[in-house]
Amino acid sequence: MEDFLTTASQFINTTSSHIFLTGKAGTGKTTFLRNLSKLTHKSHIVVAPTGIAALNAGGVTIHSQFLLPPVTFLPDRFLPEDFNENGRVINQNTLARKHPLNSARKQVLRSIDLLVIDEVSMLRADLLDAIDYRMKAARGNFRQSFGGAQVLFIGDLYQLPPVVKNEEKNILNKYYKSVWFYEAKALQEDALVYIELNKIFRQHDDTFISILNNLRNNETTYENIETLNQHYKSEEEIRKLTEVITLTTHNYKADELNQRELKNLKTESHFFDAQLEGDFPESMYPIQLSLEIKVGAQIMFVRNDNEGKMYFNGKLATVTEVSGDTIWVALAESQTR
Repeated sequence: MEDFLTTASQFINTTSSHIFLTGKAGTGKTTFLRNLSKLTHKSHIVVAPTGIAALNAGGVTIHSQFLLPPVTFLPDRFLPEDFNENGRVINQNTLARKHPLNSARKQVLRSIDLLVIDEVSMLRADLLDAIDYRMKAARGNFRQSFGGAQVLFIGDLYQLPPVVKNEEKNILNKYYKSVWFYEAKALQEDALVYIELNKIFRQHDDTFISILNNLRNNETTYENIETLNQHYKSEEEIRKLTEVITLTTHNYKADELNQRELKNLKTESHFFDAQLEGDFPESMYPIQLSLEIKVGAQIMFVRNDNEGKMYFNGKLATVTEVSGDTIWVALAESQTR
């Protein structure tokens, strides 16, 4: 991993090419991003399509950084009148006129050498073209894509795709072959340098890794299915399990499950309120604003222990004691507190 970090950062430091860094989950994309500031001399900012993605990447949302309204952007200087109905569609002229960048954001865009876009699977082609226009206008350079700044795209195209509403599809189809970011007009003359990470560091079980890769590529085998079926549990068996994570399709289902399990605990409730600093919109909260904790409750860490290495993002634990502002937990699969 260290060799890769060094090689990739050297490529960024010595070229101006746009780069697409991709790889399966657990291959080190986030590690690379978090180490980038130590490995590159280039001034850079990090943005992402959603609030949670931006928070995880240590950056801000694309719409916030570039002051982009939540509408469809079309790479056309002249639009038919019906496209501008109710302001749902804009182009570079209407963007500049109705949503101008303030001086502080302009100065940021002028000062950077590198723009990093994380979770790029969710990035729409029209949004990338809007970013391209903002960069060109702010930097006063319309000859080069993104005003001459280098762009590092990070993400896995097998993950969440771009979201396109039904009423937007017909409009976007007139300009783009698809809504994926790589179809943006800004990239048609500047080919991406493709870097793929292929070694999974987050998992060490070769059988599990093989199943994950086959599922990812829609190439599951009979042996894969048989292995998965060996771990099947009935609902009654599941209720008796401890130190497990339940995956659901929607946040509200997870909230309902968490509240039900908390209610079943007969221990006292303790509430911890978040402390907010600066401009921190609710859409970017990593957890609930008010956190209810009980002794016996299962919790999950959402940060890494970079010093002691005792826990990591996603590690499970059980609350054993609550005293004032201090919470004691027993880490899953260990007796460590």
